[in-house]
Amino acid sequence: MKRIFLITTIMLLLFGLSISAEASPQPQKLTKISLMLDWFVNPNHGPIIIAQERGYFKQHGIEVDIQQPADPSLPPKLVAANKIDLAVTYQPNLTIDVAAGLPLMKTATLIATPLNTLMVLKKSGITDLSQLKGKTIGIAVAGNEDATIGTMLANHGVKLTDVNIVNVGWALSSSLASGKVDAIWGGLRNFETNQLALEGYPTTSFFPEENGIPSYDELIFVANSKHYNRQAITAFNAAITQATTYIINHPQAAWQQFIQYAPDTLNNKLNHNAWNDTLTRFALRPAAVDFKRYDDYAQFLFKHHVITQLPQAKTYIGSF
Repeated sequence: MKRIFLITTIMLLLFGLSISAEASPQPQKLTKISLMLDWFVNPNHGPIIIAQERGYFKQHGIEVDIQQPADPSLPPKLVAANKIDLAVTYQPNLTIDVAAGLPLMKTATLIATPLNTLMVLKKSGITDLSQLKGKTIGIAVAGNEDATIGTMLANHGVKLTDVNIVNVGWALSSSLASGKVDAIWGGLRNFETNQLALEGYPTTSFFPEENGIPSYDELIFVANSKHYNRQAITAFNAAITQATTYIINHPQAAWQQFIQYAPDTLNNKLNHNAWNDTLTRFALRPAAVDFKRYDDYAQFLFKHHVITQLPQAKTYIGSF
């Protein structure tokens, strides 16, 4: 009798464990996504880092591998080669790349306004672009600067041939501060402006969107137009939207969480100032689509012979 009771008890226990195992929720399997930034982590990437630090990506079922490039021109090329899932790049660059035939598509916006400026030292006394006639302008990389600078100057009666444009590489700030150049194109209004001010060189900035250049998105996300995971991208956009909302609602709490990602490199006065100046630049609706905005800018590039093919926005902007 005891033997029968013991066997029955064991069977009931095993049955109970089986039921319990079946009833226990299985951990959610996360979809892995690789994301390459345009450059080293900085306040421009706030929503990405906050989404990572606060677990928003995982909440939406994705695991994001954030990578930093050795060369800022590489990310979109790696996406086009199907070696990276997503990349942060620039709207002007995307248009140029698509016109050249690269299989890229925009999936969301990160920074929804231009950040580039044509910048001079305040002590130069230059308060109008017409005063740049005969001056030297430093640029970081060759691209669409002739069209942009030329248009900005033309709006003030100065021809592109009236100025001397030199490539100073990434030494924009030091070239301006040292007097090697009279102005720089490519300095960001949220970064180089603060960097130079902290070093004792206050600046004056001229904004492209106020001087004849169609407005554009400074930073965007792109995917391979032939190979992409729609569900994963939709989840990514939802997490970025959630992170942006948190940043806007809690800017200084978000700053404290942002710097925890890499305290040794992020926690400094320059980045804090840049953070504050970037808050109003983040796209509140990252997945929103505006074909006309992109077509207008593409038309500008085409008119100035930066591109020889005119891509239609509807062919390279995805709806997620």
